[in-house]
Amino acid sequence: MSNSLEGKIAVVTGGSTGIGLGIAKRFVSEGATVVITGRRQAELDVAVAEIGPKALAIRADVSVLSDLDALYQEVGRKHGRIDVLVANAGGGSLAKLGEITEEHFDQTFAINVKGVLFTVQKALPLMEKGGSIIVTGSTTSVMGTEAFSVYSGTKAAIRNFVRSWILDLKGRNIRVNVLSPGPIDTPALRGVANQAEGLLDYLTSQVPLGRIGDPDETGKVAVFLASDASSFVNGAELFVDGGLAQV
Repeated sequence: MSNSLEGKIAVVTGGSTGIGLGIAKRFVSEGATVVITGRRQAELDVAVAEIGPKALAIRADVSVLSDLDALYQEVGRKHGRIDVLVANAGGGSLAKLGEITEEHFDQTFAINVKGVLFTVQKALPLMEKGGSIIVTGSTTSVMGTEAFSVYSGTKAAIRNFVRSWILDLKGRNIRVNVLSPGPIDTPALRGVANQAEGLLDYLTSQVPLGRIGDPDETGKVAVFLASDASSFVNGAELFVDGGLAQV
């Protein structure tokens, strides 16, 4: 532990399970105070107990703008600022072209695109000079993935958001970067794998390191992007994928 985030106030959306939880736990281990969000209170309560006393949970659905307003009002009241924002909440399910429904499309874009946009926009009044915004992307944004085109499209959209936002924020000394995981052992991945027999074995076979990742491995990279160690990294996409999207 290097205490590279000592004294920092961080907000991690979708922080109750999986990648978001891995990031939140790493942030606290590096000295940060963390606010996590999620849609299910029971999971949030379990996550806070696991992370420890430097974590606060606020129930919020990022696709509901009034929830975001309430989140930032509470963060402002308790902490007065945000040093690090991780727009991580997201999700998706399998549907081949020809099977995609309007509901599937709307729900996925509402969380993964609309939710990310307004998570970031509404946080800006609280963001400190020198702050770091991290958006969770995916290897799917640069790879074709069978039956996953809607999810993949959302991740491609937010990748370009980041390229454009660093121009919008020019002069504010706030960095924005993308952390793009490959297959990580999370409840979300296992939920998708339940829809496609053999998916986990297939993904493992495609990763040059020969395994899927652990949420803590994304947490370690998020610490780098959140800390002063990445002070001149802006608009970049950092893959945590074992080499999957690199070959």
